[in-house]
Amino acid sequence: MRDLVGIALPASVAFITEPLAGLVDITVVGRLGDAALLGGVVIGALIFDFIFSLAYFLRIGTGGLTAQAVGARDADDGLVHVVRAIGVAVVAGLAMLVLQGPLLWLSTTLMAPGPDVAAAFAAYFAVRIWAAPFSLINYSLLGWFYGRAAATTGMALQMVMHGVNIGLSLLFVAGLGWGVQGAAAGTVVGAVISCGIGLMLLLRHFGGLAALLGRLQPAQLFDAGGLRRMFALSRDLMIRSIALMSAYAWFAAQGARMGAVPLAANAILLNFLMIGAFFLDGMAQAAEQLCGKAVGANWRPAFDTAYRLSFALGSLLAAVLATAALTGGVPLIGLMTTSTAVQIQAEDFLGFAAIALLTSMPGFLYDGILTGVTLNTVMRNGMLVSLVVFLAAALTLQPLYGNAGLWSALTIWFVARAVYYWWALRRRKASLFS
Repeated sequence: MRDLVGIALPASVAFITEPLAGLVDITVVGRLGDAALLGGVVIGALIFDFIFSLAYFLRIGTGGLTAQAVGARDADDGLVHVVRAIGVAVVAGLAMLVLQGPLLWLSTTLMAPGPDVAAAFAAYFAVRIWAAPFSLINYSLLGWFYGRAAATTGMALQMVMHGVNIGLSLLFVAGLGWGVQGAAAGTVVGAVISCGIGLMLLLRHFGGLAALLGRLQPAQLFDAGGLRRMFALSRDLMIRSIALMSAYAWFAAQGARMGAVPLAANAILLNFLMIGAFFLDGMAQAAEQLCGKAVGANWRPAFDTAYRLSFALGSLLAAVLATAALTGGVPLIGLMTTSTAVQIQAEDFLGFAAIALLTSMPGFLYDGILTGVTLNTVMRNGMLVSLVVFLAAALTLQPLYGNAGLWSALTIWFVARAVYYWWALRRRKASLFS
């Protein structure tokens, strides 16, 4: 129990700084009074969230492999896994810089903003893109720290990155009047500083650069089996991320088709889910490390204990989040919008958001557990199957019940995902400890 809380609490505190940083960026630009500038920042944040989500395997994949290495008493603490991930991060980040022109064109074409918003988005993109290599390296480092159960270090790096972002965004935008470029610059500097500190901590752990290089064996680093395993895990996690984002994109698009008021109300309630998700992600991070370590040590009792405690604490946390949404949701909705119509619509569907907070919990925990034991194909297949279930439910229920049908389909998606993961893990659990 102590180990679980010791990882989950710092991770949750760290993860919650991410939406806060985004909220500050939107607020400082929004107070400039120019809707086009605000639209450019919102679109820019969405585009980079999507792009970076495709590389999220660098964090969760590295975390699972490192946890297993630690459980197997690897003398190098999973060094080969973090170095491989950093190598991929550097190559991918540099590719994004080289291809920033086509990426901007594709993003603008897909989002189709108006001329003023497009200009603001282009200005934001031109600065924010320079964070790419550093952000991806940070994913790799965070995966290694969390995989070793160094959750406090991971929390500190996240808080430094987002704290610098928040402070500099306020300075650059509100103080120096740099507009959307200032918001983007704050994000870039935060990523660079966090990356530098993380790399220094990695080097210090292994006694400096020379000692680290001395531990690396080229034959091990470029081992064909190890590389195939990493890239197979990366491929499956990318497919999983695309399926996940496709479901949320469908939900948002269908809300937009119902009109401005349902779109705005759903967006507010989805923010409740997003905040809850960062708390649940902390619990998933703890489950990933402890379950991965148990598999690495080939000790099923430790796995079963971590599994049971994760769901006990996760259920309690989800109940607290749902209760908080129901009791504090109405004043929070009033704070987030001054439109009476949007307030009424959001309040009408607040109960659906609370139910979604409860039903989403098992999926988050299974994501962590499956990552820790590197059952990446199960994660991929479960997300694809549940996406089909969600789309079928949405196409059936929304025409009959409108927005209530759409929210019901979202809940069905969460349940279907959890049921598939439970069934698949039950079938594969024995083979993990052969």
